[in-house]
This record gives sequence, C-alpha cells and structure tokens, in this order.
Amino acid sequence: MKQINNYIDSVFYNPDALLEEVITSIQENGMPSISVSPSSGKLLTMLISISGAKHVLEIGALGGYSGICLARGFGSEGTLTSLELKEEYAKLAFGNLSKAGFGDQVSYMTGAALLSLEKLVHDNKKFDFFFIDADKDNYENYLQYCIKLAEPGALIVMDNVLAEGSVADQDVKPKHYTAFMKAFNETVANHPQLESLLIPIGDGLTISKLKK
Repeated sequence: MKQINNYIDSVFYNPDALLEEVITSIQENGMPSISVSPSSGKLLTMLISISGAKHVLEIGALGGYSGICLARGFGSEGTLTSLELKEEYAKLAFGNLSKAGFGDQVSYMTGAALLSLEKLVHDNKKFDFFFIDADKDNYENYLQYCIKLAEPGALIVMDNVLAEGSVADQDVKPKHYTAFMKAFNETVANHPQLESLLIPIGDGLTISKLKK
C-alpha cells in the first residue's frame, strides 16, 4: 500500500511550497506528523470543487494542512468551520490558513468536538461537506452528528479508515483502533442514509453521500 501511495504522490502531486511550510510548522511546534497525504489533500480539493460545496465542517484541524486543501476547493466563496481539541493547534492552523489567503473564511471551535457539534446542532447550522480526521474512537458519534448537520446530498469524507492497512492485511501490526475501524467501515457501508465507497489513497478515505 505504501509503495502504491508513493507512486501516486510522485506522479500526480506537484510540489507545493505553502503546504510544505505547513508541514514544517507542524514539526517545529512539536505536533504529530499526521496530516493527510499529499494526494489525499488533492482529492479533498477536487471533491469540494466538483460538488460545489460552500459550507464545510472539518473535525480535527491539527496544523491546517487539510484545512487549506478544503478551502482551496471552494475558493473565495465558501466557509470552513473547523473543530479542534487543542487551542494551540487551532492557532497554528488559523495562522497557516491566513497565509494561504483564507483567514476571513475560516472559524475555529476549540475543545471537545462532541460539545461543539452539539452546539452547531442547537444553532441549526447546516453544511454541505464534512471531513472527519480526529480521534478514531468517536468516528461513529461524529458521523451521526454530521448526518444531523447535513444538507441533502452532502458529502462526508472520513480519513484513516484503513488503519495503515491493518483492517485488511493480517500481516500488518494492528493499531489500537483497528477492530473498531473494521466495524465502523461495515456500519458506513450498510448505513441506510448513505451511499459510500472506500478509496485506498493515503491511509484510506471513505467518501459518503447523504441520500436525498
């Protein structure tokens, strides 16, 4: 899987100075190097551009790498709401999004994501694109909230659904969330409100469309 992803990145991804700066800023701030892969980020940009989404909700900001990829998809006309547990991560992400020219279009809600999601539901907010890339144990809860917050036909994208390949390859050392992710993938695949497909790019992206 790693060789295939390296091949995809080498052929389809062009060096991007801004995103490279984001990766450097994440490392310099002692944050984990767990941003989406270059090709996964490019796919996020393409999905938003293709779907025409304008109101995007991101669960898990880290240093803003995926946020920039998402915002590039809607250009000057959309908004990004990003949920991040740690205040210092959100500040770095906002700084990086501002450098990318999206400072006026992004807002951050810090603290436990489930509390932020509950507030968004209470405030009757609606979104047409979601990206889930946070603590894996809460993926099912996050998905349920996204469905509540979704416009008809909205897209929900979830990262790390292959758990470094361990959901399918018994020779790969399992992650602490491998068993959970296998069950979660089954839940998404059979969810009555979703039409979904797992794309084996990066660490696996599942793309779900809310049925109208």
